[in-house]
Order: sequence, then C-alpha cells, then structure tokens
Amino acid sequence: MGGMVRQYQVEIDPVALTAFDLSITDIVRAIERGNAEQSASVVEMAEAEYMVRLTGYIEDLADVESLLVATQSGGTPITVSDVARVSFGPAMRRGVADLNGQGEVAGGIVVMRSGENARATIARVKAKLAALKPGLGQGVDIVTVYDRSKLIDGSVDI
Repeated sequence: MGGMVRQYQVEIDPVALTAFDLSITDIVRAIERGNAEQSASVVEMAEAEYMVRLTGYIEDLADVESLLVATQSGGTPITVSDVARVSFGPAMRRGVADLNGQGEVAGGIVVMRSGENARATIARVKAKLAALKPGLGQGVDIVTVYDRSKLIDGSVDI
C-alpha cells in the first residue's frame, strides 16, 4: 500500500545548505514555485486516510535541478543542484497488501455513488473486470475478495 510510484526525490546536502545560508524551507518553496503546485501525499480526515496526487509542470530531473532557490549578493544564482542531489525513486510505502498469506498483491476497492442501484453497479463492475481479463499479463489474475451481491440477493426476495 503506497510506494512503487516513481517520484522525484531531492536529497539535500546540509553542508551546502549551511554554506549558502539557506534552509530546507527555501528548497521546498523553490520547488513549489517551479512546479506551480502544492505538494501532498496523504490527508487524514475523520480517522480515514485519503491519498492525494498532484501533477505539475516539471518534466525531468534537469527541470528540478535548475530551479532557482536564491541569488547571492553578487547576483550569482543558487539552484537546487547546488545544494541537493535530484533523482528518481519510489514513493514511501505505507504498508503491504497480502491475500491469504501468499504474498504481496495490488488491491482495489469499488466505491459506489450514494443513491445508485447496488445490484446494477456490481453487474457493471463484473462486466468491466471480465473485459479486462484478456489483457492481463501471464500469471496476473483479478481475484474478487468481497462481492456483496450475495448479501443483496439474500436480503431482497428476488
């Protein structure tokens, strides 16, 4: 759960930061300005976590490295590459999803809109999963763990 998503990682050199009399906040602000987005990861509300994903204008490592952090008194620019190493890496993992103790799996949850017909929604999801199945790679399968259609059918006399 979480992780494995490629992201830009900025490893700040504390010695260079001190030499240029800068703070981590200066680096964060430079990246936010250069990307015209606010960074985010997980927002906690009402004891639930919501993943937030934002996209911006940065297209490659050089874009991050060349962002202006500050200007020295003589007019010399200080860029991110002067105070940090920029690379690609995986997002921080927040846990592991496992199925029946047989190892890691990717998981998904279908969320139905309020007021929708549950039986019709489940039928559409099953149809979509069946349509996706032929395109799955060898050894990849979609396993339904909880299907509430049995509960619905048992609760409503059909």
